[in-house]
Amino acid sequence: QLKLVNPSQYRFEHLVTQMKWRLQEGRGEAVYQIGVEDNGLLVGLSEEEMRASLKTLRRMAEKVGADITVLREREVDYDSDVPRKITEVLVRKVPDNQQFLDLRVAVLGNVDSGKSTLLGVLTQGELDNGRGRARLNLFRHLHEIQSGRTSSISFEILGFNSKGEVVNYSDSRTAEEICESSSKMITFIDLAGHHKYLKTTIFGLTSYCPDFAMLVVSANTGIAGTTREHLGLAMALKVPFFIVVSKVDLCSKATVERTVKQLERILKQPGCNKLPLLVNSDDDAVTAAQQFAQSPNITPIFTLSSVSGENLDLLKVFLNILPPLTNSKEQEELMQQLTEFQVDEIYTVPEVGTVVGGTLSSGICREGENLVVGPTDDGKFLRLKVCSIQRNRSACRVLRAGQAATLALGPFDRSLLRKGMVMVSPEMNPTICSVFEAEIVLLFHATTFRKGFQVTVHVGNVRQTAIVEKIHGKDKLRTGEKAVVCFRFIKHPEYLKIGAKLLFREGVTKGIGHVTDLQAITTKENGLEESLAPGQLSF
Repeated sequence: QLKLVNPSQYRFEHLVTQMKWRLQEGRGEAVYQIGVEDNGLLVGLSEEEMRASLKTLRRMAEKVGADITVLREREVDYDSDVPRKITEVLVRKVPDNQQFLDLRVAVLGNVDSGKSTLLGVLTQGELDNGRGRARLNLFRHLHEIQSGRTSSISFEILGFNSKGEVVNYSDSRTAEEICESSSKMITFIDLAGHHKYLKTTIFGLTSYCPDFAMLVVSANTGIAGTTREHLGLAMALKVPFFIVVSKVDLCSKATVERTVKQLERILKQPGCNKLPLLVNSDDDAVTAAQQFAQSPNITPIFTLSSVSGENLDLLKVFLNILPPLTNSKEQEELMQQLTEFQVDEIYTVPEVGTVVGGTLSSGICREGENLVVGPTDDGKFLRLKVCSIQRNRSACRVLRAGQAATLALGPFDRSLLRKGMVMVSPEMNPTICSVFEAEIVLLFHATTFRKGFQVTVHVGNVRQTAIVEKIHGKDKLRTGEKAVVCFRFIKHPEYLKIGAKLLFREGVTKGIGHVTDLQAITTKENGLEESLAPGQLSF
């Protein structure tokens, strides 16, 4: 917008309607540039005009129930004696039908690169002491505290209120309070860096569907160990990523620069084709967040320290402005489909019963809804009822497509459930299969890849060993070759979709691809009818 000085009532109403539309399109967020003509010419406004324009913008925001924060100001050289400025303003309003905007960020990086410590500092709000105090609250098992290594997937939350201030555990808040006072929530998925736990890391990336990934690289060791592998995983699954160089307080400026140069060199390689953008100031952070969401080829790089707190604020500014990737139209289309919930975690909670955690990939799920879950080992689907829903540890009545949550199922028998199942609405008549075809690229294999080879296949939240039944048009595959391969699951049938991304591994063998064809087992014959025998009915 050029300027918004004392608009007439009609123009004011028009501007408010425009703001409403923009907020709806950006899922609750919009950035206004004041002092810029519609064709992008930087004209700038005098101090008085700018003050009046911001006042009008505040009135508009109040009218739609939004908050505004000034992101940055800049002086422009325009032919005049008066200094002229342009200002960028973030307008944020939580959509009426949900509590907060939600982004999921997966955290990757080599072992000992400081992933858990960085998350500890961001979410607890106090700096580390250099010996790992900040990460103690993130660990889930005793052996993790003793070895200092993450082996499971843990979730941490960081909130931003509508003014763009950080909301975390610092003022002895509980998770519920963070949810209530935030208008934007970032859920960090803390993954394991150690090679031994690679399958857990892959499971975290494929099943929790993160919007973005944060690759943490330690400044003093540079690109080592699993860093390249994690970078490759993010690229293979097409997750946009940004890079954080941690531990800059430990080493000289030259070492930090060397690590950054090393990263830039790798990102510019033909396989990556990324454009590195080093962030040194608030201005850079704002630009990085806007560009990053518009073109996935840009990779912002931050250099920071969890001990001295250097440049931590830049990362917070970046995360605050980072817009969601899907627009509201895509989400609405997903919500109109039938309900489908992926089961990623299963717990038993005292006095609640069986609880499943996961992501709703399509449709809407309400409390008290009747769904079917499966496939069981013999390919059946069992009926169940959703008793209650929780998102980020606070109760929630309705779950929408793309949101992660935990559902309480009451007295449902836990032994019937496993990771990789889906809960769908009964009218969906889901297709399950044991044999499927996929177009794959073999990324690395020591010898030749041929019929009868066994690999562990990851498709979304499904992971199971499968046998190579047939390679179409070839006898064997070597590293770097493409083919359509027919796989068969060893143990039980799974619910798959055509077009789903697929990763497989076995020792050093790795490959990626997507599902092209399914040999469906019809659920009518062995489906609901039998699973509703007396005694099996679970409500």
